[in-house]
Amino acid sequence: MNQPATPPRIFAPHRRLAARRRAWALQSRPDAARYVLEDMVEDVLERIDFLRVEPKTALVVGDWTGSLAMALRARGIEVTCADPAALGDALRLEEEQPYLVRGFDLIASLGTLDTVNDLPGALIHLRQALNSGGLLIASLMAAGSLPALREIMQAADGERSYARMHPMVDVRAGAQLLQRAGLANPVADGRDIKVRYRSLTGLLGDVRAQALGGVLTQQGAAVDKAGWARALAAFDAKRDDEGKVTESFEVLTLSGWRP
Repeated sequence: MNQPATPPRIFAPHRRLAARRRAWALQSRPDAARYVLEDMVEDVLERIDFLRVEPKTALVVGDWTGSLAMALRARGIEVTCADPAALGDALRLEEEQPYLVRGFDLIASLGTLDTVNDLPGALIHLRQALNSGGLLIASLMAAGSLPALREIMQAADGERSYARMHPMVDVRAGAQLLQRAGLANPVADGRDIKVRYRSLTGLLGDVRAQALGGVLTQQGAAVDKAGWARALAAFDAKRDDEGKVTESFEVLTLSGWRP
């Protein structure tokens, strides 16, 4: 009998954990960027209203703002909150392992699944945590995200390019993943969040504050002084007439039902 193939170790769990905990710490600042997560939260609520879903229990994964849980509780829904990097009394989930807590009518996973090594397996675990007829809504960063920063980092590396930003899933692959996970009526769609920056440090700060940085197993060499100068020059070359650079954050949302 053929043994199932082991997923490649693209992402380093300890770096993923560190990036999310750093983002949690940065979120304590009043000016911390959280527009990607806020967009995901708004989208989940809109989908629930459109589908006329009235769950009794819900699991919310990855929302450090707490706004989705608050909105769902205001509707009379019993909510459990979790995160891969949870501390204290929060529930920490190993997304590539079977969930210890199950029986949810709704699961909303926000911004965590794009850095798991076994995404098909993680989706299967999410499906198994749902009640029969339960709904999964999973939002993650998608292929096409951060094109400006990718080009800037390539310029920073000069002749020797390093893998600094991880691969991401596109809409087509997302739909196939939902089918593989055994979810009914699968839907995969994407949207684009565009943000304009006056400085490269501002862009990098937003990336770190939202845990969107690279967490690859194989990390590139640190950017030296000459590389940073090349990065700044590449950023300046992209400025528009108002002196700003536009960056794109692509969000992929996957949804489906447990049969």
